[in-house]
Amino acid sequence: MLPYINIPFEYGADATGTSVDELKLISSFLLSYPLAGVLKRIPDSKPYQKNLFIVAVSLFYLVGLFDLWSGIRTLLISSVGAYVIAAYIESPFMPWIGFVFLMGHMSVSHVHRQFAASPEEVDITGAQMVLVMKLTAFCWNVQDGRLPDKDLADIQRERAIRQLPSLLDYTGYVLFFPALLAGPAFDYVDYRSWIETSMFTVPPGTDPSQAPRTRKKRKIPRSGTPAAMKAIAGLAWIFLFLKFSTWYNVDLVLGNQYMQYSFLRRVWILEMLGFSTRLKYYGVWSLTEGACILSGLGYKGIDPKTGRVQWNRLQNVNPWGIESAQNSRAYLENWNMNTNAWLRNYMYLRVTPKGKKPGFRASLATFVTSAFWHGFYPGYYLSFVLAAFVQTTAKNARRYIRPFFLTPDGQRPTPAKRYYDLVTYFATQSVFCFTTAPFVLLTFSASLLVWARVYFYAVLMIAASMAFFASPAKGWLVRELDKRNRPALAKRRSQETLGSPLLGLPNDPGRDVDEAVREVREEVEARRRRGGSATMPKGEELKERVEAKLGREL
Repeated sequence: MLPYINIPFEYGADATGTSVDELKLISSFLLSYPLAGVLKRIPDSKPYQKNLFIVAVSLFYLVGLFDLWSGIRTLLISSVGAYVIAAYIESPFMPWIGFVFLMGHMSVSHVHRQFAASPEEVDITGAQMVLVMKLTAFCWNVQDGRLPDKDLADIQRERAIRQLPSLLDYTGYVLFFPALLAGPAFDYVDYRSWIETSMFTVPPGTDPSQAPRTRKKRKIPRSGTPAAMKAIAGLAWIFLFLKFSTWYNVDLVLGNQYMQYSFLRRVWILEMLGFSTRLKYYGVWSLTEGACILSGLGYKGIDPKTGRVQWNRLQNVNPWGIESAQNSRAYLENWNMNTNAWLRNYMYLRVTPKGKKPGFRASLATFVTSAFWHGFYPGYYLSFVLAAFVQTTAKNARRYIRPFFLTPDGQRPTPAKRYYDLVTYFATQSVFCFTTAPFVLLTFSASLLVWARVYFYAVLMIAASMAFFASPAKGWLVRELDKRNRPALAKRRSQETLGSPLLGLPNDPGRDVDEAVREVREEVEARRRRGGSATMPKGEELKERVEAKLGREL
C-alpha cells in the first residue's frame, strides 16, 4: 500500500459512517472513469500499450490502494492455471477440469472470508468470483475453437477461440481494471474485438448519418454521455444506499424493537431492508458499467430499429425491471444479468447432450454451480431452496390463472387484468423480500429468527399455493380454461417454453422429478431389452432412485 494513502479515506469514512475499504472501493470505481478515458486515447494501432496500461492500473488498485499482495497471488494461480489447462490439455474434458480447478480454488477464498467474518473489508473474493466466470468461459471457448463449425451452435461459433491469445493479451483480459473488483464479466472474444477495434466496424450498407461519431482517427465511438449517465445514476444509488441503510439494516430486524411493530410494518421493514441492500448493488454495477462504456467495451452496435448506438453489452442490472417485477422470472432475469448468461451458456447448455433438450440434470448442475459460486453461508442456501419453490408457484399462476385475465386468444388483456397485475406485483415483491432476507443475514440462526418474526408468511403462501395446485382445483381450472380459450390455449401450451434457469434456480422442480422418474423407467426398459430381469422400482425404492438422480432428498 502506498504511504499515507489511507489518511483521506479515514476522514471520509468518519464523515459518512462507512468503512475505509468500502470508501476506497467506491473511489476506485470513480477513478476508473478518467483512467478509462486515458485508455481509450491510447492509439488503436498500439494494443500492447493498452494492455500494459490496464495491468499497471490494476496493480495499483490491488497493491497501492488495497495492499492485496495475497490477492495478486490468488488471481495469478487462477489465471495461470486456467491458461495452462486450456493450452496443454487436449481433451473433451478440458473445460470441466478447468471448471473444477477454478471453482475449487475460489471455494478456498470463500471459506477464508467466511471465517474471517469481516464483510466490511475488501478482499480478493469478489474479484475472484468475476474471474471464475471469465476463465471458465475462456476454457470452453478454447475447446470450441478446436471443433469444426458444424459441431457448434451459433453462440459457440461466435465465442470460439481458434488461437490462444498472447500472454500480454490474456493478462490484459484477466486484469481489465474497470471490471476488476466487481465485474461485469465478459468473454475473451469481446476483449479481443475491443482491443483490435473490430468491434466498432460499421456493417456494410449502414446509413452514414447513423454511424457512431468518433474523434480524429480513433475507431472507438464517443461514449462520454452514456458513461456519465451511468456514473450519475451509480452515485445516486450509492447516496440512497447510505441514507436507507441507516434506517433499515440487519441490526433493526434482529433487535428487540422490531417486535414492537405491527406485523404489516415488520413486513414493510423487511421489504425496505432488501431494497436498501439492492441499492448498493445498483450503485456498484452502474459505476463499473459506466467505466466500461467510457473505455468502449460496452459498445453493442447500432440498434436497427432506432438507428441509435447501443451501450448495453455489459449491463448487469435493470433496477426498474426488478422494482416493477410482477413475477419471479421478471425479477430474476433483471438481476445479475451477466451471471445469468454465464450459467446459461457455460453450465446449463454444456451439460446437455447434443441433440437433446436440457432437463433436470442441466437444472441440477446449474443450481449447484450457482450456489457454490456464491459461497457457503447458510443463508444463501435457504434463499436458493425457497426461491426454487417460488418459481414453481409463479409458473402455476402464470399458466393456470393469468389466461383468465386475457382475451381467449391470449393476445390482449381484459379490463380486469390491471387487478391481476396489482396482486401479482405485491405478491412478488413481498415474497422476494422474505426469500432474499437470508442472503443479507447470512447465518442460519439469524435467518430463521427473522423469518419467524414475520410468521414464515411466504413459506405458508407457497405451501398453500402448491397444495391448491396439487388438489382437484387444478383440474377444474384446466377444464375452465379449455372451455374458455380453446383452441388458442392448446396452441400456446404446445409452444410454451420455460427457458434456462435464472441464477441457477430450477424453473419447475416438479417437472425435474417427473423427468427423473422417466429416466428410471427408461433404464429399466433398456435392461429388459438386453435380456435382464429388471423391474420398475416402487415405493421407497423408487423414491431412493429418484433422489439419486436429482442429487437431493424429496
